[in-house]
Amino acid sequence: MNFQDHFELSQLYADYASAVDSGQWNLWPEFFTEECSYRLQPRENHERGFPLATLSFDSKGMLKDRVYGIRETLFHDPYYQRHVVGAPVVRKVDGERFECEANYAVFRTKLSELSSVFSVGRYLDVVVRTPQGLKFASRLVVYDSEMIPNSIIYPI
Repeated sequence: MNFQDHFELSQLYADYASAVDSGQWNLWPEFFTEECSYRLQPRENHERGFPLATLSFDSKGMLKDRVYGIRETLFHDPYYQRHVVGAPVVRKVDGERFECEANYAVFRTKLSELSSVFSVGRYLDVVVRTPQGLKFASRLVVYDSEMIPNSIIYPI
């Protein structure tokens, strides 16, 4: 892996966090390939090899559908979120395919309330080079706590 690849990976992770923190939901699916996977899974299930996930989307179209739901159909108390993401660690390189891992923490701020820790865990990603640049082919979000808020609206 060369410096340019590492820089582009770091930029992908930073741009992703910026997009989901800004509330520009239409940007979120554009970080993924057409045939992609986005899953949110508790650490216990992941470590035991159990397939049950809190959220599971298997295509860019499903991500776009989620965006529609966020904007048009889901009713919830509005909140802001802020990601703090560690530098991606590249575990494997196979040509233009990168298997990466990065720790994350997401803070949530509801209007008129103090900020709180919303989710902490790690991303297990497969990133591929496309004509449009690096994209996530799969993103598995493994969150550490068995307890989660009663609703997860926005992407982690």
